[in-house]
Amino acid sequence: MAVEFRHLEAFLAIADELHFGRAAARLRVAQSSLSEQLSKLERAVGVRLVERTSHRVALSEAGEAFRGEAMRLLAARARAVEVARAAAAGDAGHLRIGFNYPAGQRVLMPAMARLHERWPRIRTTLREGRTGPQLSDLTSGRLDLAFVYGRPTVPGVCHEHVLTVPVVALVGERHPLAGREEIRCAELAAHRCVIFRREQSPAMYDAIVAAGVELSPLDRVDDPAATEIVVATEMLVAFASAVRAETGVGGNLTAVQLTDPVPTLDVYAVWRENSDRAVRLFLDCVRDR
Repeated sequence: MAVEFRHLEAFLAIADELHFGRAAARLRVAQSSLSEQLSKLERAVGVRLVERTSHRVALSEAGEAFRGEAMRLLAARARAVEVARAAAAGDAGHLRIGFNYPAGQRVLMPAMARLHERWPRIRTTLREGRTGPQLSDLTSGRLDLAFVYGRPTVPGVCHEHVLTVPVVALVGERHPLAGREEIRCAELAAHRCVIFRREQSPAMYDAIVAAGVELSPLDRVDDPAATEIVVATEMLVAFASAVRAETGVGGNLTAVQLTDPVPTLDVYAVWRENSDRAVRLFLDCVRDR
């Protein structure tokens, strides 16, 4: 015979009241029905859980041990129902979020704080990356939302502008430009530059080119951390958002402002058109700045 939840509820009512009449009234069932449910539970468990006489009701030693487990089972059932209902309403779930450095510093951290305060059952996984790989992961379903440079043109996604940041040059402390506060973009033609492949971050690549920076001869390094290492150890010029230059690079690198013109990057939040309610709840947290 299987143990049913109603049998556990009957047992716990008896355990609390130690009186069949009061337990039956609490559950709004007939006393005979309550006694039958307890009997079925004891047959299913195989031991006597309640000692009862005409004058006394008490839990047996086995009943005392069983009581805690029964309470945990009913609590687990309640939690399962709550989680299922919350997930159906979009108030729970798992968001996989990609981001670039400026969005992580200026947008994501305050948005995450609001999300966990308002919707604590929504879990998140975060991954920093360049625009191209993020958009690929978003359209393939490996990400639920991304923060990228440039207005996206891929089909089936929605986007919203969240931030604009300038682009700066990064040089090592021994580089001739290390003492400069600013440099005209055209002057970089006299210096060897290192940059990522365009498909890694088209908007940033195009912003640098549109500003008139000569990217020949040049080296290509896709990983930001690797870029910082080669710039710190070689006479190279790299490019980064001003936010990364301010807070995310080592002390052996120097940021030089670019002028005439100043290249800028627009950061967008991007999500699929068919995204669930958890994504919309997170976007509300992004907008409340």
